[in-house]
Amino acid sequence: MQPLKMLNNVQKARLLHSLFTNEIPEFLGYLNELTETVLNDKERIAAEWKDQMFDAGLWFELAAEVQRVMAKYSKDLYKSSAVFADQLFGGFMAIFTAHALVQYTALGRNTDPKFKPAVELLFG
Repeated sequence: MQPLKMLNNVQKARLLHSLFTNEIPEFLGYLNELTETVLNDKERIAAEWKDQMFDAGLWFELAAEVQRVMAKYSKDLYKSSAVFADQLFGGFMAIFTAHALVQYTALGRNTDPKFKPAVELLFG
C-alpha cells in the first residue's frame, strides 16, 4: 500500500468503502438528499455563494452529475468499492462528494464511530 499522502481521491474512496461497507448505504442516502437540496434551492444558494475558487454554477453541475451517476450505478455503488470510488470521486466530482462525506460526519449521521476519524484522515 502507498503512503497516505500519495493516494488520490479515488484510491482514498476505495479504501474507505472497503473498510466501512456498512456505512456506505447511509452515506449514499445522505448524498442523494444533499443533491436534491442543492438542485431544489439554487436561487438561495447562488445568492449566498462565497466560494472564490469556483462559482455556484459548477456546484449545481456537480450535484446534477452526482444524481446521474447515482441513478445509473445505483446498486453497484453500494456493493463495489471500485464503482463507488471511480464514479463518485473521479475528477471534479470529488469536490462535491468529499464535501458531502465531511458534512455527513459533521452532522453525526454516521453510525460507526470509527467512520468520522477515517473521513477526517482521508479527506479532511
